[in-house]
Amino acid sequence: MKINCGIDEAGRGALAGPVVAAAVILPSNEIIQGLDDSKKITKKNRDKLFLEIVELGEVGIGFSSHRVIDKINILNATHLAMSKAFSNIKTKPDQILVDGINSPLFEYDTRHIIGGDGKVDCIGAASIVAKVVRDRFMSMLDRVFPNFNFSKHKGYGTKEHFDSLKKNSLTEIHRKTFTPVKNLIKSRNYKDSFMDSSNSNLEEINIEINNWLRMIGLLN
Repeated sequence: MKINCGIDEAGRGALAGPVVAAAVILPSNEIIQGLDDSKKITKKNRDKLFLEIVELGEVGIGFSSHRVIDKINILNATHLAMSKAFSNIKTKPDQILVDGINSPLFEYDTRHIIGGDGKVDCIGAASIVAKVVRDRFMSMLDRVFPNFNFSKHKGYGTKEHFDSLKKNSLTEIHRKTFTPVKNLIKSRNYKDSFMDSSNSNLEEINIEINNWLRMIGLLN
């Protein structure tokens, strides 16, 4: 039977935080019901499906941090996260199926499917895994940046997020090369005067998310 690996990302359009990618090979002998674009699924169902995917499938995770995004741009950072996710898959597939984005990184037969997370189960599964992992990471950041409520908007450009940006200094995890953030830096004449990020606290969050990923078998 042909082995397909689905790849998708979460956080590409956010103004803060990492972009997270997942690569998923689903089991051939079991069907996971309810797979779809992660944005169309309730949090409760997403979390349930996430556990099923991790238990029954083969899953790889890849991160590109806000620093990497600012250094190499969001497209290249997304490709990098996808490449990392795929490198964490032990089984080598016959074909890679990627949601939408052109990813010229894989030395495998690769198809790019627009809206693939809602059409192809393994891409939908990757969409769910990437979103659950990233949402958990962003929610943890409330402890470091309590004025931003990242657990609610996950770093996306919502009204609440923009209101927080107007009232507070930028944080270290904001993407300085993204136009809304770049414009804010110019308008306020920022240099490196970002909110004190408490690097030790950020490091604790990174350790905590990595420990969680190890616990559920997604990190060695």
